[in-house]
Amino acid sequence: MTMGKPTRALITAAALLALAACGGSKDEGPPADLPASRAEAARFLTQASFGPTAAEVDRVMALGYRGWIDDQLARPASSNRAFWETQDAAVKAADPTNTSATIGQDGVYNAFWRHAVSGDDQLRQRMAYALSQIFVISLQDSNVGNEPRAVAHYLDMLGDKGLANYRELIEAVSLHPMMGTYLTSIRNRKADPRTGRVPDENYAREVMQLFSIGLVELNDDGSVKQAGGVPKETYGPADIAGLAKVFTGWSWACADLSNTCFGSGALGGVSDPERSTKPMVGYPQYHAMEEKSFLGTTIAAQGTADPNASLKTALDTLYNHANVGPFIGRQLIQRFVTSNPSPAYVAAVAGAFNNNGAGVRGDMKAVLKAVLLNPEARATSDRSGKIREPVLRLSALLRGFGYASDSGRYRVGKTDNAGSSLGQTAMRSPSVFNFYRPGYVAPGTQAAAAGLVAPEMALAQETTAAGYVNYVRDGISSGFGASATVTVNGTQVTRRDLQPSFSAELALADKPADLVQQVGDKLMQGGMPDALKTEIVTAVGAITIPALNSTGSNQAQIDTAKRTRVNAAVFLTMVSPEFQVQK
Repeated sequence: MTMGKPTRALITAAALLALAACGGSKDEGPPADLPASRAEAARFLTQASFGPTAAEVDRVMALGYRGWIDDQLARPASSNRAFWETQDAAVKAADPTNTSATIGQDGVYNAFWRHAVSGDDQLRQRMAYALSQIFVISLQDSNVGNEPRAVAHYLDMLGDKGLANYRELIEAVSLHPMMGTYLTSIRNRKADPRTGRVPDENYAREVMQLFSIGLVELNDDGSVKQAGGVPKETYGPADIAGLAKVFTGWSWACADLSNTCFGSGALGGVSDPERSTKPMVGYPQYHAMEEKSFLGTTIAAQGTADPNASLKTALDTLYNHANVGPFIGRQLIQRFVTSNPSPAYVAAVAGAFNNNGAGVRGDMKAVLKAVLLNPEARATSDRSGKIREPVLRLSALLRGFGYASDSGRYRVGKTDNAGSSLGQTAMRSPSVFNFYRPGYVAPGTQAAAAGLVAPEMALAQETTAAGYVNYVRDGISSGFGASATVTVNGTQVTRRDLQPSFSAELALADKPADLVQQVGDKLMQGGMPDALKTEIVTAVGAITIPALNSTGSNQAQIDTAKRTRVNAAVFLTMVSPEFQVQK
């Protein structure tokens, strides 16, 4: 299906059908924000999902941008944890004598790809992925890596609280045992003057620097506040030390608040089976009772230690800080739309954070709508867009060409290896600073010379470039993921788990220009430049399709040549610089 511009009559008819299905009245008319073309709808889906499909383009054309968002937000949440548990149960059932059999970390990767490729709640899952790169935990940490089911739960939590209120989100993040494990706030103890022990400051530092307010004070438009020509810092060592006291006394959910529970999460050798997913609880005997001062707020010394009261005051202080709207908002713009939003764009998103229109601060649904519906998100310029990170390049391919999983488990697996794979795996950031920093400037580039940031360029170097090319070529030809023996059309074959649907492309294989147009429409939303199109058409046309002989005995060779043409068209598009930049 090409993405030519449909008539207004067709758009209106589709919109009315969708409204009727939702209980609307035909008298209400079509949505006011219908895309001007299928290409525009697909471009929006490139921002708001893991990649456009023909069916989702149809929905956007019928519902309009805002209607599609509302429809997505109303959909039930896919569960990474539930999918992990289903896989784990299958592994255990397949080898019942092996008491240590488990799906392990693979279950997290499989769940991520299952929902990225075929999940109905694309916007929720896309938001969870974006937030996972702000509120980072990582399976690369061995302690976190030993709890893959809890990591799947953490991703679900981001999808849930990330579409609720920021105040709920920051509390859920702060109390999740996997965050406590990753940033060492779990089992954090109050100071002990006798031994010289002081509270662990790790989480106190990162919750300010990365999860809420950043390093310098900001105006609503994201510009830095100055004092005497120097940026004004948001916090200093005394603020970290004061806030660290708040995060003392927090540990596993347990049967009681005994010292044993605090240390091991177990009482009498028995631990809560949900201790890695239940919010951490406060143990008063380990919580600092002295005065706690940070960010202009002081929690008075407590006669009786009350970790919950301290936490509430601290998180309320962060939540109400003027920096949160522009700091978090700008990063969400970068994750969905463009690396270099204008000050007006940042201010609009910060304004939605500050007030959703009904006097509510921190409404993340309002923030997400402000990100995706801003006029700047629809416009294009030489400053707009962003580099597609490797995970989103692959998801666009898998969704665009209907890759299906033979096993139903989407066994893409770990894709860390930079020389032979993507050089990036969801939930496996190398540090709390994500795979790349929001302010990264690629040295020696035209973007750098223009004063532009390009965060995802931090992943780009010689090894990752070659690894990506080889990985994509192999996956287009043979499929992605782990291999297994399956029955296809009555014949047993051994092949990769994710296989494409290229039927529409194979039907165009004898027409190189039409084939390349189709591939470009699916992967580049009709935005393939003419020069690139000409190059790919020439390369595809150079692959000879033999004529059918009189006996038809060379049909297999003809089919192979057609598939080779399709592979080439998709591959050359996927590795082009033009595709790797999301406009």
